[in-house]
Amino acid sequence: MKLGAFSISLSVKDLEASRAFYENLGFTQFGGAMESNYLIMKNESTLIGLFQGMFEENILTFNPGWDENAQEVEGYLDVRKIQQHLKSAGEEIINPADENSSGPGSFLVKDPDGNMILFDQHL
Repeated sequence: MKLGAFSISLSVKDLEASRAFYENLGFTQFGGAMESNYLIMKNESTLIGLFQGMFEENILTFNPGWDENAQEVEGYLDVRKIQQHLKSAGEEIINPADENSSGPGSFLVKDPDGNMILFDQHL
């Protein structure tokens, strides 16, 4: 199943300190803005989202339809199809995407250890 670009979304206490830390590791700002309280940092194909005050726990994120450069990929699996697959497999869907819609959509699931996983389609 093609899930799209992968990143980890970190809940940070101090966005500026986190930005500086990840820049020291070789990451550069790829998206977001300090005034919006989030930055997307990139090092080669690795993406890390830094989010201050938006959520409490770290989240694994998949972006169906995007590659690691936020470019559309052909033949991707729509977020609603991924949701239907997980639902039919007995997984609990949190904040489900409207299955009668198209275009952008998102939903969350928790893995067996309670880790949040966000499927966030922007197309």
